[in-house]
Amino acid sequence: MNAVDRLYRGFAARDPEAILGALHPEFVGTVSAGMPLGVGGTHTGPAAMLGDCWGVVFTHLDTAPYPEEQVWSNPERVVVFGHYRGTARASGRAHEAAFAHDLRVRDGLVASLVQITDTARWVEALAD
Repeated sequence: MNAVDRLYRGFAARDPEAILGALHPEFVGTVSAGMPLGVGGTHTGPAAMLGDCWGVVFTHLDTAPYPEEQVWSNPERVVVFGHYRGTARASGRAHEAAFAHDLRVRDGLVASLVQITDTARWVEALAD
């Protein structure tokens, strides 16, 4: 199984160790501007991405990205299309938002991820 598949399996299992195990030590994540909870922007390093982005999101939403299609342009680059699905922990409100992830692979690990998503759906899910 390649690192991209391991990453999405880690998300589905809500397994931080599996997520970190799929990431390159020099990982850089770029999250869509407009994301709630202050997670938009660039996160440098696996620990920063997990702690300052994904961990923050997982605290407020029981959600995961569900990939539906992978388009490989070469062995080191793939764009993954799918939907985030889950519920807001505080309200129980259902959450679904389309995404495209542009991933780069280096040394058999995910070295970068650029997220494009419908940020308005995230904001709606967390509204009081």
